[in-house]
Amino acid sequence: MIPVQRLNHAVLYVRDAAVAAKFYEEVLGFEVVGQMPGAVFLRCFGTSNHHDLGLFSVGPDAPLPQSGRVGLYHLAWEVPTIHDIRNARDELQRLGAYVGESDHGVSKSVYARDPDGNEFEVLYSVPRDQWGEYEKKGVVQPLDLEAEIERFG
Repeated sequence: MIPVQRLNHAVLYVRDAAVAAKFYEEVLGFEVVGQMPGAVFLRCFGTSNHHDLGLFSVGPDAPLPQSGRVGLYHLAWEVPTIHDIRNARDELQRLGAYVGESDHGVSKSVYARDPDGNEFEVLYSVPRDQWGEYEKKGVVQPLDLEAEIERFG
């Protein structure tokens, strides 16, 4: 067994790393920590990782991701408060990147796509002592964000 503790970083192929990096800087507040020809490395606020996201350019004619195919479905980025989920939803809708939202019991989430069609999730993790029945089951149910803000805000 390999004793993995957590995901350290993700790397995505994108059409243009500089364009994708600008999106992640603007939308999620990432900061560029390194660059090389055709690649940009970004760090999330408050992380101890060298980088959390690597972006590698594959060219303007590269095909976009297709739902239902083998490969990465989405990345999930955690925010500290339930209020951040409302702010994320509003900002993603403003940018035309929003694709939906879900209540997973253990987390409350909004989903979006970056300029290359890569899906990502912004989630608030419910405190573990409140997971209850969701501890050992996965659910996807409609998110009542206002009720969750009342509950966790």
